[in-house]
Amino acid sequence: MSARDEILARMRRALEGASEAPPVPREYRRSLDAEVDVVAMLIDRLVDYKANVHHGLDAITEALGGAVRVAVPADLPAEWRRGSAEFVEDRGLTTEELDGVDAVLTGCAAAVAVSGTIMLDAGAAQGRRALTLVPDHHVVVVRRDQIRGHLAEALPRLDPTAPQTWISGPSATSDIELQRVEGVHGPRRLDVVLLEAPE
Repeated sequence: MSARDEILARMRRALEGASEAPPVPREYRRSLDAEVDVVAMLIDRLVDYKANVHHGLDAITEALGGAVRVAVPADLPAEWRRGSAEFVEDRGLTTEELDGVDAVLTGCAAAVAVSGTIMLDAGAAQGRRALTLVPDHHVVVVRRDQIRGHLAEALPRLDPTAPQTWISGPSATSDIELQRVEGVHGPRRLDVVLLEAPE
């Protein structure tokens, strides 16, 4: 008898006389109840993840926090370029050049309220992945119409053929002693600017 057969025989003996396993529910909620405020829920999750949340276009300057050089996607809307910073368009910036900027400012494709996740798919105003992962400070603009309650509602907004970055707070990890370390896999500071209506 092989080891596999022996293990299966033991399992069969152990289960003899056992009751039928209960059915596993397969109905999953794909949306939140209409009365749930997805914006408030997203803010709650973002704050829990230690992201800073701001409101309105005028808050972009505050979110940039005195950054002198800010990398941006070439197609970033002009009205988002606020403050006295020098906005450096990413037209193939090297890793060293991206590491040398004070912050990056982008848009996003979608945001999921339940998980506090911001999703980028290299679409309009988002730039390439390196742009959002190399600089130490990421400021991302999220429009109200991009916020969805559940992941299943947000996925259709993404380009499935494009590289994606999903962000749930500043980059962080914990070692075996649960010591939290930020900035290991991406920006250690995340600022989110919420626009209540498309601007």
